[in-house]
Amino acid sequence: MACQQPFFNPRLPFTGCIQGALHEGKTITMTGRVLPGSQRFYVNLQCGSRGNPDIALHFNPRYDESKDVVVCNTMQHSKWGPEEREYPAPMTRGANFTLMFLVNRDSYSLIVNGAHFMEYLHRLSSSRVDTIFVDGGVEIQSIAFSNPAVTPPPPQPGYPVHPHSGQRNQAMSHQSKSGPKTPPQWCNATQVDYSILGWRFILQTPPPYTPQPSFVVPYKNIMVGGLYPGRNIIVQGVVNHNADRFYVNLRFNSEVALHFNPRFDENTVVRNSLLKEQWGPEERKGGMPFYRGQPFTVTITCDTKCYRVMVNGVQMFSYNHRHFLLQQIDILEVEGDVSLSSVLF
Repeated sequence: MACQQPFFNPRLPFTGCIQGALHEGKTITMTGRVLPGSQRFYVNLQCGSRGNPDIALHFNPRYDESKDVVVCNTMQHSKWGPEEREYPAPMTRGANFTLMFLVNRDSYSLIVNGAHFMEYLHRLSSSRVDTIFVDGGVEIQSIAFSNPAVTPPPPQPGYPVHPHSGQRNQAMSHQSKSGPKTPPQWCNATQVDYSILGWRFILQTPPPYTPQPSFVVPYKNIMVGGLYPGRNIIVQGVVNHNADRFYVNLRFNSEVALHFNPRFDENTVVRNSLLKEQWGPEERKGGMPFYRGQPFTVTITCDTKCYRVMVNGVQMFSYNHRHFLLQQIDILEVEGDVSLSSVLF
């Protein structure tokens, strides 16, 4: 399924089409700022754009009540259902925010600034939702859409595995591995089995007995269109039992915009960038959320000023952009002491 292009800086009230409607695994990521004097704003995921359409999810932060609150509801046949209220509202007046809607089989997961905020059970089928509507005391910078990556594009002819063989990633610089390394493989998946925030499902395309994809490590793939605010990258796998290190790189050409490098031999996660053939200052604070022999899910969200990194559903790190031409960043790499089960972007 082709990736829908994001909306940038829409004027409110805004009505936008959701191409292909909603389905399990799809995400909508919105970045913006609550206006300092805002009383309310809302986001509707609705079934059509004309007349008085049904609203599957009405997400409504309110700042004009005794306590800041988020009210969620569904409207069907012009009638509102019972409200669901969550205190306090996680977006504050005058502050920037990132809001993600993740479509599950039975619910929407609402994730604010990288942290899980609430679940909202489906009252209407998500497959009917084909429109997003935004209005109120808020400025929207971007609205982006992400589908499970089932069939990534083929490699470009003649694309070099290591554009500069002398520039080794610092993640592996102190490792000594016996035997030749397997060259990076380009994903040609026809079936993806993964779980996020407690749900698990399989996407499969004909023929019915297509074998399970092999996400070979080292892994390398092109992210068509590059990065933009709101784009999400989800890497899922298992850390090897004898792991020393692994890394996830977001690259452009021969440079690395984000080098995310868990090091078990140092009990830390190192973040850095390789720009103009030079590594910058390392960032090491934030703890070590990975364990040898254990599964993991890493979600990297590209924000306007930084990357936000969640590990197993909990935001652990933020990393300010050092390369600001985000659309140039179009290569994803994973290498080191892990096995992969799913890569989505």
